[in-house]
Amino acid sequence: MKYIDEFNDPDLARRLLDDIHATTTRPWAMMEVCGGQTHSIIRHGIDQLLPDSIELIHGPGCPVCVTPLEMIDKALAIASLPDVIFCSFGDMLRVPGTDRDLFRVKSAGGDVRVVYSPLDALEIARQNPGREVVFFGIGFETTAPANAMAVHQARSLGIGNFSMLVSHVRVPPAIEAIMQSPDCRVQAFLAAGHVCSVMGTGEYPELAERYKVPVVVTGFEPLDILEGVRRAVHQLERGEHRVDNAYPRAVQEQGNPAAISMLAEVFEVTDRAWRGIGTIPGSGWRLSPAFRAYDAEHRFQVTGVRTQESGDCRSGDVLQGLIKPNECAAFGTICTPRNPLGATMVSSEGACAAYYLYRRLDTAPPAPPKEATPVG
Repeated sequence: MKYIDEFNDPDLARRLLDDIHATTTRPWAMMEVCGGQTHSIIRHGIDQLLPDSIELIHGPGCPVCVTPLEMIDKALAIASLPDVIFCSFGDMLRVPGTDRDLFRVKSAGGDVRVVYSPLDALEIARQNPGREVVFFGIGFETTAPANAMAVHQARSLGIGNFSMLVSHVRVPPAIEAIMQSPDCRVQAFLAAGHVCSVMGTGEYPELAERYKVPVVVTGFEPLDILEGVRRAVHQLERGEHRVDNAYPRAVQEQGNPAAISMLAEVFEVTDRAWRGIGTIPGSGWRLSPAFRAYDAEHRFQVTGVRTQESGDCRSGDVLQGLIKPNECAAFGTICTPRNPLGATMVSSEGACAAYYLYRRLDTAPPAPPKEATPVG
């Protein structure tokens, strides 16, 4: 099968690993900025095959996980309204808010529906003109163009009972915030290939130069990740810091011009809070004034939301790369996929979910809590 079997070839993997082992002469720490990459790394044991001196740090690459608690609670409040059909991707339904999740809203009578595209939600709005239909629009640059298109079509078609609760985040400002943190140990980044397939690589050279870190655009199959690590190690060993595209079959320097144009028309850049991390300036998108009528936050004016994070959950430390999931005392004990304390345990891209699913339960002793400096 083209582009699948080729990127799981064990002989090629061994050759890449041999190169990495032969090249590495000192300790290096690099961060993958994508939850899909984290799951691939843990599923295939890639981190355990690398030299002991190379550490892969799991970054805030799960959009579900970094959606702020206040936004989750707003979603729950809107979904509970009697005339609302609330639509979301499935991985949001079990993300805990302050005292419930979307599944509990649904069990209490709320009309919560799983969709596979924002256009599905738009069609539901067309079929139910007497009800308000809200789509929960979250994600990085990867999912933002489709959400922008849905809002654009809603206006073009005159569908006035459709709105979107937007919580989009952007990767480059998060990388900058991570590098500015006094707790930062990252010396190189494996950039998310799907994000760069939309936005291109133009935002990364300045970051690589400013913070003297290699940025290697990387795919998601085992050989993609090994090749990304190999290229990053070669740069680190030579004292280089540049952007290197190791995912050329999907990523072009200019990205996707049509998608970028749609984003520029429908959205505008804004500051955004990241769950467990804090507010990062310029790290999000919201609907631009021309499309503000389709903004669910403005339409429903949810107020009086009081949030409270679990005191036992250290997902913020996990998202900042300060600890591994199994260094949290709650991991696998009071926090499991059936009883999650944080989104990192239930999201399909969450680091805690990866460690639990692939049985990384006892590989590290619990790390003592420490005062982490917010990256924002």
